[in-house]
Amino acid sequence: MNREMLMLVDAISREKNVERDVVFGAVESALAQATKKLHQGDVDIRVAVDRDSGDYETFRRWHVVPDEAGLQLPDQEILLFEAKEEMSDIEVGEYIEEAVDSVPIGRIGAMAAKQVILQKIRDAEREMLLNDFMSRGDKIFVGTVKRLDKGDIIVEAGRVEGRLRRSEMIAKENLRNGDRVRAMIMEVDLTLRGAPIILSRSAPEFMIELFRQEVPEIEQGLLEIKSCARDPGSRAKIAVLSHDKRVDPIGTCVGVRGTRVNAVTNELAGERVDIVLWSEDPAQFVIGALAPANVSSIVVDEEKHAMDVVVDEENLAIAIGRGGQNVRLASDLTGWKINIMDANESAQKQATETDASRKLFMEKLDVDEEIADILISEGFNSLEEVAYVPISEMLEIEAFDEDTINELRSRAKDALLTMEIAKEEGVEAQSTVSQDLHDLEGLDSELIPKLTEAGVNTRDDLADLAVDELTEITGQSADDAKALILKAREHWFAGQE
Repeated sequence: MNREMLMLVDAISREKNVERDVVFGAVESALAQATKKLHQGDVDIRVAVDRDSGDYETFRRWHVVPDEAGLQLPDQEILLFEAKEEMSDIEVGEYIEEAVDSVPIGRIGAMAAKQVILQKIRDAEREMLLNDFMSRGDKIFVGTVKRLDKGDIIVEAGRVEGRLRRSEMIAKENLRNGDRVRAMIMEVDLTLRGAPIILSRSAPEFMIELFRQEVPEIEQGLLEIKSCARDPGSRAKIAVLSHDKRVDPIGTCVGVRGTRVNAVTNELAGERVDIVLWSEDPAQFVIGALAPANVSSIVVDEEKHAMDVVVDEENLAIAIGRGGQNVRLASDLTGWKINIMDANESAQKQATETDASRKLFMEKLDVDEEIADILISEGFNSLEEVAYVPISEMLEIEAFDEDTINELRSRAKDALLTMEIAKEEGVEAQSTVSQDLHDLEGLDSELIPKLTEAGVNTRDDLADLAVDELTEITGQSADDAKALILKAREHWFAGQE
């Protein structure tokens, strides 16, 4: 019987073109499964087949786990101190084994054994095909639609299959069996049966790779696509940079009579592409990203990583785009939050910020309105700037002498110190706040002191508030206050249908 098994292993190995060890592994798995049925509980069985003689031994084994971890699988695990009683040098993660009676091959159900062996062979073949495919280094999967699987599309390329999920398709596309498909290889998930390669046609990386194939200058390193933002099937923006002054990045990506960009557009169901010149200057980059709108002025807020972009009324709709598409794509492309406004809105916001800065300086520096306005006109907006901007810069203010400047800097530092002490006291006061309120999603460190001061120390305290009560305490908008109260009340309804 052992000789027959060796002959069977050799035959399967040749027929399926897989290594003998893989077939032996399948036989060992089949024998182990058959043996497990003879034992009570979920035991762990290992079978070792001699590759030369065909003889085999069977062992029951226990995985050694730390004493403090306890036994999660009592039939398969043993604590370290117990294992050391049998083998003094054994370590956590190793196995204790005990020989048990082997199941004769003749007692294994022929069909069950065959199924296990063939499944192992199929898995091995699948892995070999997949490894061979991935070794080619392709980033784009090219195949044909084979079938639908729970809303996903299975794409076949030779004997390898990829899975294109509904969420990764282009919305307006209607793919059918036999259609040719190109998609970006995003990841390989070996736990998925049949189609382990996860594909996407909506990812920005797919568009970048399509341009890489259409524009040789990118592969040559003369051009670089720095970023990409997409509204799949509708519109996209890419930012390009030239590493050679002789190469026009935008014209090169467009191609003669638009051939290159049109090839990408046609592949992506007519998705229109705006090609933007990348710039190290964030403001210049944002201005380019908002094309075709013309920008009147722009204000950069480094701290909030945001920009206020002012456009005239004629360009307002263009800058925002249909449904906010243009500004949203520009924001995704540049990585900056972009606020589009007209001149009146900009003037109103600037007036509000000026009033806030004026009030801050008059209150914290104990100065009159005239002094506060001079600081604002010179570009000072915070106490930190007054306290720590190089004194040489402040000496350039004609309206102030050196004594006035030193006094202002001293008052600013004292005010900052006082505010920091108050903040620390506020943090100490927060210790009275319950942990469930601290952990509430949407509640930040600025809101907690305000709630504490109003006597709101638990999640239930917050949940009991009315919207108008919370807005009065925190200064939030009614919508934000309502959302926070609803979040605080969620645990009241947990477990209810």
